[in-house]
Amino acid sequence: MSSRGEVPVRQLGQALEDAEVIWEYHQLGHELTPVDAAVGLGSHDLGVADYAAELYRREYFPVLVFSGGNSPTTKDRFPRGEAVHYKERALSLGVPEGAILTETAAANTGQNIALSRDVLENNGVTPQRVMLISKPYMERRAYATCRKLWPGVEVVCASEPLKFDDYISSIGDAKLVVDMVVGDLQRVVEYPKRGFAVEQEVPVDVLAAFERLVDAGFTSRLMD
Repeated sequence: MSSRGEVPVRQLGQALEDAEVIWEYHQLGHELTPVDAAVGLGSHDLGVADYAAELYRREYFPVLVFSGGNSPTTKDRFPRGEAVHYKERALSLGVPEGAILTETAAANTGQNIALSRDVLENNGVTPQRVMLISKPYMERRAYATCRKLWPGVEVVCASEPLKFDDYISSIGDAKLVVDMVVGDLQRVVEYPKRGFAVEQEVPVDVLAAFERLVDAGFTSRLMD
């Protein structure tokens, strides 16, 4: 991969086109159907909690686990931990406290899945079908991680139904969004080799978009 330099403004137009190709790949398009439980995956994006609350109100699940401690990208935004802030947001949106469980130790997606499963089991819930609610560009990685670590459960992935441009507007930082989309694709490719997720086919055009974005310097979320 190329050096990790600054991104010239003139490259942003092509970069956004390439990032949208990867964005579309990350989303699985699962049909929303009722499940036994849901897991809201912690991150910097409070939209996960908003959408989880909406889906609860629409009666897609009776119990919801918010999972997540802190990371370098969330410790300032959510100083009490991702799951705690997500819960507070959902409560403010009308989800009853009795429907929300929290898991506050997870520091990565694998821990989100494994520890949320444990929290559910410890509360007498052994789901046959579970919904993973994540950032829009994280659906595919969340699915692959769950299939590896929780193979006995049927998985439905969900995220806020936002277009790429609208998501950039909601975050307010186009380069950061492109960096994150690129970083998640690298993990989709690399994590199966490390035993963290199941392998998934990546189309040629998606890989080509990834390489162009790396060459252009959208690399702040890449693993070493």
